[in-house]
Amino acid sequence: MKSFVYYIFFVFFFVVLANCDNLQDTCPSISPNKQTTFINGLPCKNPNNVTAQDFKTMELSKPSSTDIFGASVKLVNAAAFPGLNTLGLSIGRINIDKDGLVNFHYHPRASEIIFVTKGVLIAGFIDTQNQVFQNVLKVGDVCVFPKGLFHYILNQGFEEAIVFSVFNSQNPGQVSIVPTTFDTTLESLDKVKNRIISLSTSQLRDDVIS
Repeated sequence: MKSFVYYIFFVFFFVVLANCDNLQDTCPSISPNKQTTFINGLPCKNPNNVTAQDFKTMELSKPSSTDIFGASVKLVNAAAFPGLNTLGLSIGRINIDKDGLVNFHYHPRASEIIFVTKGVLIAGFIDTQNQVFQNVLKVGDVCVFPKGLFHYILNQGFEEAIVFSVFNSQNPGQVSIVPTTFDTTLESLDKVKNRIISLSTSQLRDDVIS
């Protein structure tokens, strides 16, 4: 009987620790610099100090710096956008130079939806069976990358491309394939681009045949 009581207690304990729905309308986060208690998330501001500005951000009005692959990726989570706290959301902006590439990466805690506002792109992901799912995207198109799967975006147009993204986590995380040296990066980049383009070409050919 005693062991059964312990079992019920532990089941209850883990259920309480699981994610649950919000218990209040909003919970804008306080600055991590002011954080004194460390929890799985961010603490809420005093409700008396919450303002409309907590639910607005200008973080995506400008791109971040461009990497060696010709891509600028800016991810905004609850730490930078207080109103996102406890909502399970993050947002992002991606600028990709002509022939630029968002290198292979995945988000361990979130799926990602992208919306193309400028340019022509080739975007795809690879599942756990090493099968590639790839599409050509144009302005107005939307594409989804499942949680935890490697994905990429190649600018196939003649101008800079701009993409906005939404994640179903307030802290999606990002794990990238990082090359070891500058020279091998440039060499590998050309190989990756050619492979992606060849897959896209074969996909279009199969569509025409079918």
